[in-house]
Amino acid sequence: MITIDNLTKFYGNNRAVNHISFTINDNEILGFLGPNGAGKSTTMNMIAGYLPMSDGTVNIYGSDINKEPIKAKSSIGYLPEIPPVYPDMKVKEYLSFCAGLKKVPKGKRKEEIERVMGLLKIKDVEGKLIRNLSKGYKQRVGFAQALLGDPKFLILDEPTVGLDPNQVAEVRALIKSLKKGHSVIFSSHILSEVSAVCDRVIIINKGDIRAIDTIENLEKSFSASLVLHIKVKGDKTKSASIIEMTKGVKEILDIDDEGNGIYAFAVQLEGESDEVRDSIMSQCINNGISILEMYTDKPNLENVFIELINRPVKKSGLEELLAEMPDKSTEEKEEE
Repeated sequence: MITIDNLTKFYGNNRAVNHISFTINDNEILGFLGPNGAGKSTTMNMIAGYLPMSDGTVNIYGSDINKEPIKAKSSIGYLPEIPPVYPDMKVKEYLSFCAGLKKVPKGKRKEEIERVMGLLKIKDVEGKLIRNLSKGYKQRVGFAQALLGDPKFLILDEPTVGLDPNQVAEVRALIKSLKKGHSVIFSSHILSEVSAVCDRVIIINKGDIRAIDTIENLEKSFSASLVLHIKVKGDKTKSASIIEMTKGVKEILDIDDEGNGIYAFAVQLEGESDEVRDSIMSQCINNGISILEMYTDKPNLENVFIELINRPVKKSGLEELLAEMPDKSTEEKEEE
């Protein structure tokens, strides 16, 4: 297990990461989500021991990365946002160099290099200079170096950037397969990718963790945001009255006149939609109104993500008091 406790990073007076804590379980893939500037890469750099932390601890399988850096880092495979490749080296030469840095035994080095080249499908470019590779191949070479030595913990920062759709699918499948013997944390801006691969997700914004949970639980927690779309043919006023009076309907958000007596309603629900749907349908039929279409926008990871990153962070009591206090410098200027 990897334990991150009270992790904090200041750049001058700017707090980039704000006392965050979480764990990464054995054989788990943890997604790390947030907008640009949220603190994702800074956090991953600190977990990897690449960037010093201002406060907090990172414990990798029982080893504190500050107190036992060599032991802790021996369990880490790290792919940063910009792959750490040397453009003037050939692919196989570079991987051999990295294997030496990682202290892969000489007798096993050749076999290990062949293994990671096979996993990332870069065997066909092993003799090429890295500078001559496409962005996608450079990304895969960087991923290959992270896998050298078969580390138990993988930190992957945007691992599919620059890959074509076929390569993305291959890398996603590889990440899922790595779960069998590894713990993985990876960041991505592609929410469908996170949904397809991760066991749990962390959503972070402005250095604060907004949520940690399974995708299923996060989506369930936003069930109150269900929107039911109904397209009817018939009297507009009567249709609106039936919908509005139905138990479980919070409000009608929008009505669109599509012509020829057809109206599209967007309806905010208070909870699960099955009973509401059945009630609206039966009432409309009984009143001579035809239901042409009915479907629900269920919350997904994208909805949850947007809601959470835009939700204001509740300030502590001290922070609220400080915010309410008048700025003396401003007062002095006003007096002048």
